[in-house]
Amino acid sequence: MAIHENLLGGVPPTHLPDDPEPRDLLAAGTAPAEVAAKYPASSLAWAQLADDAFAEGRTIESYAFARTGYHRGLDALRRNGWRGQGPIPFEHEPNRGFLRALHALARAAQAIGEQEEYERCTQFLRDSSPTAAETLS
Repeated sequence: MAIHENLLGGVPPTHLPDDPEPRDLLAAGTAPAEVAAKYPASSLAWAQLADDAFAEGRTIESYAFARTGYHRGLDALRRNGWRGQGPIPFEHEPNRGFLRALHALARAAQAIGEQEEYERCTQFLRDSSPTAAETLS
């Protein structure tokens, strides 16, 4: 039996491949803008930019960074077999950049009064990873 095999017959979880370089650079204190410039496909770098902008009160920039990370993450998920539904486990570290960007997008959408987008992203996060929804809230 393969590891992570879904015995209930539902949609199997999606596990993005590991991309340690952006994560290692961010952990070492490299500016998120430098990491995003070097690794523009990294949802993690965009999520960090979104978090930093939001913390500094730059809500519109946070929204833009989060949306970029979200879309880069959707691209990666689709390349790795995701078909628009199914778990995206937060426990699998390479998935965290996408999930953080999704959370950041919901947060920024709520802050600018885009209620439908906030609700859609919040539900998407809960459906993808209850752990992420709880951890990132």
